[in-house]
Amino acid sequence: MRYILALWIVLWGSLCARTWMVQAGGEHTSLPAAIHRAAPGDTLRVMGGIYPGPIHIDKPLILMGTNWPVIDGNYQGTVVEITAPGVVLEGFLIRNSGINLSNEDAGIKVDAPRAILRGNRLEDVLFGAYLRQADSSIIRNNVIRGRTDLDIPRRGDLIRVWYSNAVTVDNNTLESGRDMIIWFSRGSVVQGNRVSRARYGVHFMYSDDCRIEENVFTHNSVGVYLMYSRRLILRRNTIAYNRGASGFGVGVKDFDDGLIEENLIVDNRVGIFVDNSPRSMDSHMTYRGNVIAYNDVGISLLSFVKRSILNRNSFLENYEQVGVTGAGFLKGNEWVGNFWSDYAGYDAAGDGVGDIPYRSEKLFEELTDRKPELRLFSYSPAIQAVNFAARAFPLVRPRPRVT
Repeated sequence: MRYILALWIVLWGSLCARTWMVQAGGEHTSLPAAIHRAAPGDTLRVMGGIYPGPIHIDKPLILMGTNWPVIDGNYQGTVVEITAPGVVLEGFLIRNSGINLSNEDAGIKVDAPRAILRGNRLEDVLFGAYLRQADSSIIRNNVIRGRTDLDIPRRGDLIRVWYSNAVTVDNNTLESGRDMIIWFSRGSVVQGNRVSRARYGVHFMYSDDCRIEENVFTHNSVGVYLMYSRRLILRRNTIAYNRGASGFGVGVKDFDDGLIEENLIVDNRVGIFVDNSPRSMDSHMTYRGNVIAYNDVGISLLSFVKRSILNRNSFLENYEQVGVTGAGFLKGNEWVGNFWSDYAGYDAAGDGVGDIPYRSEKLFEELTDRKPELRLFSYSPAIQAVNFAARAFPLVRPRPRVT
């Protein structure tokens, strides 16, 4: 009986919902006035034109833009603020937020669950789409461009998800912002996005059980950084040309039970950087089926990293295939079935598996792990001489990092 009553209320609400036209010269020319008059569940169809912000949506409404209506914030504060659940915002050009980092001025700020932000363009905004305690919201098919007149540290995050569980962020294009960041948010999906010219393509912190799949992260300082989280899956992403100060394609720190598989990681300063991951003694990390190619360093691990499983990865023509940071040598990890472009062994059986283990033991690489500034001499004749001497004289041969 209760189910029937609830269904009847929903159906009755949808039948009674009204569509309002907002346009220059029409009955409703002011977007705030139309929002004020509309009832929960109504649709506002907003025609092309320029509408001054800020706009506050405080009831569950559907706002549909036709011919790219512009909501202009006039460089003051947040342009669109949503505080009601179930709001849909689609088809708008939202521009010119304020630039106060302390106030977190944004193009769109959402403080309620189940929002849908779809097919919008955000330009010259400090923060782009900012979700705060907005569970089960969707950010889809938006194009968000940050403030190129500001240095990257002074820009906001083009997508920020904070304390918002089960969020979907998919098929967005982000350019010239600071980060896309997911904080304290469980069970979210980041899929099919393109992020470029940012600080971090995507940055996860304290967010468990999320998936990052089929994205393209290029020309950022760092492509992907996964920190203080558990059971994240990073799968089938393209991560390339990330060459900032650290220049990680993928960075992991204090990260447990992660799966990093089938990614294309190309032409970064460091393809994968591993810091204290896994963190817990009863957890592990898996790196499987990735193509790690043409990076300065293919994978760099802190010397105390253990319980990592690396199998079926292809290490292709990285200047340094494996780097070790800190004193000591790698122990307690599993390297099985990987392809190494500089493998010097043989396959007598013809089964595609080398008959002797791969050994990463170039003396110059060990020296550059200790003194990175020595990379200035990369590709010089002196380096060839150093590595030749290490092979010829066992007394100076370095201990293998990977066997």
